[in-house]
Amino acid sequence: MALCLYLCSLMRLLFSFFIPGLLVSGALFLCLIWGIRLWLKQKRRQSETTTEYGKKSLVVAFFHPYCNAGGGGERVLWCALRALQKRYKDATYVVYTGDKEVTGEQILDGAFRRFNIKLTEPVKFVFLEKRYLVEPRHYPHFTLLCQSLGSIFLGWEALVKCVPDVYIDSMGYAFTLPLFKYLGNCRVGCYVHYPTISIDMLSVVRNQDVRFNNAAFITTNPIFSKLKLVYYYMFAYLYGWVGTSSDIIMVNSSWTQNHILLLWKAGDRTSVVYPPCDVQTFLDVQINEKSQTEHSIVSVGQFRPEKDHAMQIRAFSTYLKEKNADRKTQLKLVLIGGCRNEEDEQRVSQLKSLCTELGVDVEFKINIPFEELKRHLGNATIGLHTMWNEHFGIGVVECMAAGTIILAHNSGGPKMDIVVPYERCVTGFLADSEESYAKAIDHILSLTPQQRLCIRQNARQSVDRFSDQEFEANFLSAVEQLFIYK
Repeated sequence: MALCLYLCSLMRLLFSFFIPGLLVSGALFLCLIWGIRLWLKQKRRQSETTTEYGKKSLVVAFFHPYCNAGGGGERVLWCALRALQKRYKDATYVVYTGDKEVTGEQILDGAFRRFNIKLTEPVKFVFLEKRYLVEPRHYPHFTLLCQSLGSIFLGWEALVKCVPDVYIDSMGYAFTLPLFKYLGNCRVGCYVHYPTISIDMLSVVRNQDVRFNNAAFITTNPIFSKLKLVYYYMFAYLYGWVGTSSDIIMVNSSWTQNHILLLWKAGDRTSVVYPPCDVQTFLDVQINEKSQTEHSIVSVGQFRPEKDHAMQIRAFSTYLKEKNADRKTQLKLVLIGGCRNEEDEQRVSQLKSLCTELGVDVEFKINIPFEELKRHLGNATIGLHTMWNEHFGIGVVECMAAGTIILAHNSGGPKMDIVVPYERCVTGFLADSEESYAKAIDHILSLTPQQRLCIRQNARQSVDRFSDQEFEANFLSAVEQLFIYK
């Protein structure tokens, strides 16, 4: 009895200190948030501009730290800006970027050269100093979490330099969304190219599968696997929480949508907006399926680990094993891609060593001009793609538009959105292993020229839904509510 009385008095003593301290801490935190919001509101007023009619100009900002990279994500950015400038001519447009080694004019010139996109109105570039905080090379461990935390600091730098009315994350830094929504008091939207973490990534760790992002030393150790799984689940919870801050959510494919719906649970705000592909440029490539004995298989994609070029080489080798010498000389594999850095160059060197080991002759075309790429695609019979769970697959669309018969991985965007029947006709083929790729190659090459021509034409007709015009219409429809209270 005495012990119970002692414990009760001890609890009362603890609560007498703990609860007031908690209340004071909470009040101080709320005051801090309120003060920051007032300060940012004042900064917004100081930078306000007016239109020629005397109205306040709406400031629309895109968070795209690598806007000069020249990839598919950047094409989305410039097409989105072009669409908004056509619709909302009086708004001021801002791009937050870490490309401080170039000028704004050079960035816009690069967008015109790479994508043939010329903006009708000026764009203000806010150059960020701390982009290194989101670079994975600085975080050998807990990379996802560290990059995401780094994006918060980078986002704070952006917010302090320019407080917009509308904020759109166009590169996948979801942890910046609550920062702009709750501190910057902005209307917030995002375009998700690829979920930072996905249900498939959780499955890979749970099943102890070896992947490029799940090292063998973790898969072979039950304790490490369990710890990584706990870490992934905790991160997935955080990712889901920050994602709900977005007023509107655009995703680039059905595959991405499925994962975002599971993680963010915001179906009422989520819509699929396919990325803009330069369809017309590739549709200009002339196709003429003749009776030919020589064929080429072309792969287009950056030399990154997830693209799995090694599988392409092994599948090609598997196919050739059962062919005679004449057949081997009638078929070639051409790997076309970009090398971003020394790591990519080392990866190409390893792939060349694999070719030597397997005794197959493969051509490597590194950072080639666009016209040369079109020429290779125009001459190719098969377009090859082997990335597991590709979120969309712009390269797959380009191959189909150029008239190659696509052979893509049986997963992700290619399976769900791109290599699907068009008017009940075949548009391409899917595979998921070295053996199934080899069999598919054999099947495609065994078709008659007329059968191949029919598949090519079906594929070309099906890719119109990925054009710039379709993207602009769907993008404007999705973001419209961000501009309602203009």
